[in-house]
Parts: sequence; C-alpha cells; structure tokens
Amino acid sequence: MSDYRYIIVGGGMAADSAVKGIRDFDETGKIAVFTAEKDMPYNRPPLSKGLWKGEDPKSIWRKTDQYNVDFFTANTVASVKPDSKSIATAGGKAYTYDKLLLATGGSVRRLPYGGEDVIYFRTYENYSRLRSIAEHASELVVIGGGFIGSEITAALAMNGKKVSMILPESGIGAKVFPKGLSSYLVSYFSDKGVEVYIKDSVIGIERKSANFSVKSKSGKMITADGVVAGIGIVPNDGLAKSAGLAVDNGIIVDAFLRTTNHDIYAAGDAANFYSIALDKRLRVEHEDNANIMGLTAGHNMAGKQEPYHHLPFFYSDLFDLGYEAVGELDSRMEVVEDWMEEFRKGVVYYLSEQSVRGVLLWNTWGKVEDARKLIGSKRRWSRGELQGLIRD
Repeated sequence: MSDYRYIIVGGGMAADSAVKGIRDFDETGKIAVFTAEKDMPYNRPPLSKGLWKGEDPKSIWRKTDQYNVDFFTANTVASVKPDSKSIATAGGKAYTYDKLLLATGGSVRRLPYGGEDVIYFRTYENYSRLRSIAEHASELVVIGGGFIGSEITAALAMNGKKVSMILPESGIGAKVFPKGLSSYLVSYFSDKGVEVYIKDSVIGIERKSANFSVKSKSGKMITADGVVAGIGIVPNDGLAKSAGLAVDNGIIVDAFLRTTNHDIYAAGDAANFYSIALDKRLRVEHEDNANIMGLTAGHNMAGKQEPYHHLPFFYSDLFDLGYEAVGELDSRMEVVEDWMEEFRKGVVYYLSEQSVRGVLLWNTWGKVEDARKLIGSKRRWSRGELQGLIRD
C-alpha cells in the first residue's frame, strides 16, 4: 500500500486546478491523480470550439505534471473506504490518503441503439475520432440541440461539412433561450447550410458498409458518414454513494467543498454546492466552475478555510454569434429581452418574482461581473428598469 497526503480521483480541469491549489500552500506534500482517461488534463472547451478553427492542439494541455504529481492514467478507482482512508483501483491496488478529492465529472447519456458507432462528444479521444472521420466525411448527423450539439454542429459546418441536426425541442437551445431567439437560431443555422429537424428524435441507427442510416421518429431516413450525439451527462456520484457519502444530483458538499466526510472533498461537474447568490443548491457543468471550484478545493485540502461563493459563468460560440451567461437560464422563467439588434446583440434577463436569477449576454462582452452583481443584489426590478441596464 502506497501513502499520499492528497489523492485526486478524476483527471479533468477541476483535478488540474486542485493540484495547483494544493501547491499554492503545500509545495512538498505527495499528490496522486487517478483518471480513467488515457490523457493528462486538458482544456475541454476547445474540443468543440477553437480546435475546429485552427487552434494548435498542443495549446490545450494543462501541464499538470509540472507540479510534482504521480499520475495514474487509464486507471479506474473502484472503491473509496473512508474508515481506512484508502482507495482501491480496478486492478486491485490500494492507496491511502490524508485528504481525498472526488473530481469524477460526468458520464454521457447514451442512446439505446447505435452502440460504439455513435460518437458521444466529451473527451479529447472523442474529438480525435470525429476529426479523423471529418477529414474524409462529407455528411454528418448531430443528435441534440443543446450546448454541445449546437457547438459541434457549427464547428462541423464551418469546416465545410453537410450537417443534419436532430432535436426533440421546438428550437435550438430551447430549454435555455427565449422562444424567439431559439427559433431564430434554427433559421440562422439553416442559412449556414445545416439541415435542422426540430420536434423530432432518432429511433434507430444502422451501419450500412462505411455509412450510416439514421431513422427519425417522424419517418425521415438520413444517410451520413458519421453520427455525433450531445445529449447531456449524468454526474459520476456512484463512487461517493458506495462510500456512504451524501449524494443528490451529484455529490453534496458544504461551503468549503467538503462532503459529509470532512476528509473527502468534491469539485467540478459532479459536485452539488450551495450558491449564496441564488440561495439554492446547484451542479454546474462548465469550465469556470471546474477551474475555480477545483482551485478552492485544493486550497482547503491544504489547510485553508476558503468558502466557495463563486457564481460560475459559461460561454459558447456559434458561427459568428457568441454569448456569455451567468446564473439560472431556463426558458420557462419570466424573461426580459433587451436587444440592441434583435437576436444579434443584446441582453436577456431571467426573473423569478421580479428578482434577476440569470443573465444571457448575447454578443455582449466584458459584462460578466456586472451580471454577477445584478444577480447578487437580490433586489426586485421592473421590466423598464432592466432596459439598457447592461451595455457594452
């Protein structure tokens, strides 16, 4: 049995940030990182953004190995035993810790058909496979019209591919964007050459030689050289649950990112934390949350008492449109739209009982902190007061 002061389970952005957080206050404590992926930590957003626009793949690697860390890649942790403060790998090896971080991320939702022929877009390995297919493919199908589905559709279309996009909602990003904006995106993507099938779903995928036949619920049959799915993830909280830790839509953590066992922390996509600004528990699946939460967890593992009060933001690029967003974005909420140029530039406010809960900055840049302050104020706003409140 090998001993470490710190063990991190997971090898994503939160894990990398936690290593750096630990090293801010402990330069010598032994750290081990276990990840099921074969790759070292890397930035995930470029997988569906910058790498399709010519960004150098070498730029995504986070160089975590510079911090004197023992890495165990392609190595799955099978169990955590809080009583003995140890973990065991799938290969049967055991390691002890003083402090443990679960940065286990999430697993993709999968379709009941298609098997391994479908690329579930999440990892660098997924990106490499799709990139290889795209070099020779001319037609691809993307299943899903949410965050990942819309981004990878835009990326493929910008690289000259004919893309068919199938989504069950009435528009692109319909769960998040106001109805008018969501509908506009369907027309906008169509103008870019994308075939968008709304209010439809895939019910079968068959391989035909080197191609695929994708059948939709409405009876459409689409032939493609590759199939990509971006239909969300579920948090990897099984390890925590089997260890007796509290889980509920992720791993429950306190203000200091400790689980119900105070020697075990959680951060990133799998962590369910309490947001001071929104006065509710959240689980956030975006880069900013992974970076800041991982760093904070690392600080606290090394002996600090730093509460996590950060309100994360996220961002996206869709052809020549882009946005940043903060807080709760749900198209079922009351919205106030303040367009400088309709659907091209503006701000959308999401309200509950006249209090701003979320802000969408559509082609409006450098205003994330203003949006955070607005949400954090918790005051009531009239629709008129919000008009023109945030501008470039």
